[in-house]
Amino acid sequence: MRRRQLGRTLRALRESLGLKQEEMADRSGGALNGAKISRIETAKTAASARDVGLMLDVLGVTDDVLRSSLLKLTREGARRGWWQSYRSVLSPEYEDLISLESEAEQVSTWQPVMVPGLLQTNEYARQIIAATAMGEAVEERVDALVDVRLARQSVLTRHAPLSLWAVIGEAALRTRTADARIMSEQLARLLSAGKWANVTIQVLPLSTPPHVGQTGAYSILGYGAHASLDVVHIESLTQALYVEGHASVAAYQAAMGTLRAQALSPADSADLITEIRDQI
Repeated sequence: MRRRQLGRTLRALRESLGLKQEEMADRSGGALNGAKISRIETAKTAASARDVGLMLDVLGVTDDVLRSSLLKLTREGARRGWWQSYRSVLSPEYEDLISLESEAEQVSTWQPVMVPGLLQTNEYARQIIAATAMGEAVEERVDALVDVRLARQSVLTRHAPLSLWAVIGEAALRTRTADARIMSEQLARLLSAGKWANVTIQVLPLSTPPHVGQTGAYSILGYGAHASLDVVHIESLTQALYVEGHASVAAYQAAMGTLRAQALSPADSADLITEIRDQI
């Protein structure tokens, strides 16, 4: 995923100058060749920081923030993350999500029937994972996946914490867990997290008429000033899909704006969460 983000950005920079790959290679004085540039832009090979730095020089990129961001993306591609010790239970797509999430500046998520993973309590996460993990859903595997889900939440409390905007369907708040206490504690967790400066929680009521969110859950991982790196994550029962094209990402961002407009305000959402918790 990092390679694709990097390659897509480098290609866009080259095309904005009207350069072909061979022309760019010529301008490098032989340090690069068209085949290598193609492999980097199409994510078929890992780029070295030296090659990326050279490409940025040839392209005349002087923006220090952009250069730093792309070089970091290059170096991070080879870095081992804490999640790699769980590779035996993680799919490559899930590793991608954790990796991208660890460096995103903001995440906007729409979850119609489940509390977002970044806001789940230990016991609620266990219930959800045990119910949805297909195949070898043995206790040991569930334990590991719960550990991973909780470890992911550190992005909300790190230095320069990730900004999370969650729109949650009311149906998710009315889930019946094996023990009512589990859901009560999960709702209390939402009320607590909703008071954090970097977390915004809205609830989309069951009474909302047909809306764009009925096509399914998704999350948008944003990278601040470098919107070209933004990506949409869509998870299904057996696999995950990443949407990267600018026009497609923009469509999901527009849909998220619509959902936010239709959802209750954060204050009214907190009132509804409290009301549902009190009914348990």
